[in-house]
Amino acid sequence: MPEYLAPGVYVEEVATGPRPIEGVSTSTTGFAGETERGPLRPRLVTSWEDYQQWFGGYTDRDPFRAANPHLPYAVRGFFDNGGQRLFVARVVGGTAANPAVQASVVLKGAPGDTTVRAVGPGLWGNEVVIAVKDASLKRAGTVTASWFRIQALYYRTRPTTFVDPTDQTQLANPNRRTPDVFEDFDNLSADPTDANFAMSLINGASRLIEVVSCLGVPNNVAFSATRLANGGPKPYLAPADADFIGSSAGGPDERTGIEGLCAIRDISIMAVPSAGLAGVRDALLDRCDGMKDRFAIVDQDDSTDFGNMRPPRDSSYAATYYPQVLVSASHTPEGSQYVPAAGHVAGIFARTDVDRGVHKAPANEVVRGIISRDLSNGRKPLKHTLNKREQDILNPKGVNVTRDFRPDGRDIRVWGARTMTSDSMWKYINVRRLFIMLEQSIDRGTQWAVFEPNSEPTWIAVRTSIANFLRTVWRNGALMGTTEEEAFFVRCDRTTMTQDDFDNGRLICLIGVAPVKPAEFVIFRISQKTLESES
Repeated sequence: MPEYLAPGVYVEEVATGPRPIEGVSTSTTGFAGETERGPLRPRLVTSWEDYQQWFGGYTDRDPFRAANPHLPYAVRGFFDNGGQRLFVARVVGGTAANPAVQASVVLKGAPGDTTVRAVGPGLWGNEVVIAVKDASLKRAGTVTASWFRIQALYYRTRPTTFVDPTDQTQLANPNRRTPDVFEDFDNLSADPTDANFAMSLINGASRLIEVVSCLGVPNNVAFSATRLANGGPKPYLAPADADFIGSSAGGPDERTGIEGLCAIRDISIMAVPSAGLAGVRDALLDRCDGMKDRFAIVDQDDSTDFGNMRPPRDSSYAATYYPQVLVSASHTPEGSQYVPAAGHVAGIFARTDVDRGVHKAPANEVVRGIISRDLSNGRKPLKHTLNKREQDILNPKGVNVTRDFRPDGRDIRVWGARTMTSDSMWKYINVRRLFIMLEQSIDRGTQWAVFEPNSEPTWIAVRTSIANFLRTVWRNGALMGTTEEEAFFVRCDRTTMTQDDFDNGRLICLIGVAPVKPAEFVIFRISQKTLESES
């Protein structure tokens, strides 16, 4: 209660009405895999172009050929199919004898040196070139007299003859090449108290470099004389399972790989788009099963033995898809490439959530971003084209199939919506994901109740908040029933708690909902109409 100790007028804010519960996001996705370059900490990208700026292009191109080059294809497929928010966790291999280290360079200066390094480890960092120039606002006798300018550029493939691309006098030089990435940081200061301190400005914006220390104003140096060096591992090492799983040590911002994605609460869909990594797949499923707040999309083994094909394991927090899809790959000799469909499916999940809601099964949806037919080599859009009888074998097992319905004029569609579980209560993807959304929304929206008095006023407030939220969910079509009573119930009173619960500080609320399940089998029963049958 407020204290009134002196005469006067007191204005107070009084909370009225139930506290609202907001539904959590269900379409934010996380991928882990090898990239051309970039930081190891998971980074949010919102488009294919944004991904390329931070992480580069395809990894099945020279000079940095990855052992698992599927991530860039999955990212492109995710955005082609309607995805909007994607966290990317870069994975790099390395051993104690050949560690993953960041390329760096020391810029001499006064009174001290400036150390610059690549934002992430790998050989790519050795292709970053630095130049130090006078700041454009530098004026003698003013506070700007010590300001400087740092420029960084990156070539995926180093030019045989280097020509400064910023030199206006070399625009007609036939050896001049536009860099893949160019960054310009002007009017920098070496004083940590300045708003334009070099470490603050560069480390918060650069996609190539970060300043480790800035102890003075660096001397001017040309591009041709300053290249980052000693990036590794050298030679390249394919990431092991442990590299994909990542490290959980340190704070949430220091975690990498799958562990780094698990530390981001907003992520609700996860995938590791790579073929043949059974250990990594199991680790991903372990995290989703344990955390219970996200759903995994995993790739089915590339096989045609439909009789023995099974999901990787029993789980209601994951789904598997078959077969691989054909995508454009102009940088390869074939011009196209078969890739796992996890990225495309994740985009369909996100698209369905936005267009219809998480309660809608992400199936009977057109797969975008694939090649309908590669006429140059006769490749089909699906690596294995299945018919209904073959899907009859896989669907009851929980293997979702992508089917080609173009002969019927219905394009190529995801034609399955099952999880990998044997529990019939959770066999549909949309049911499991709906409950994840409900549980996380209620969990986050009722944190205010912790340490409140465990009595009737608190119980009423909890019941009202949850009921209002579920009423909105029901009206959006996510729950069964023509009335609220048929769709859900919320109980929080003396019938849900005992004296032992009161004594041990437990407030227990019982919630029941009737989820909408997909019409997986649409059956029309037709008979001949005759006079005899009517009578």
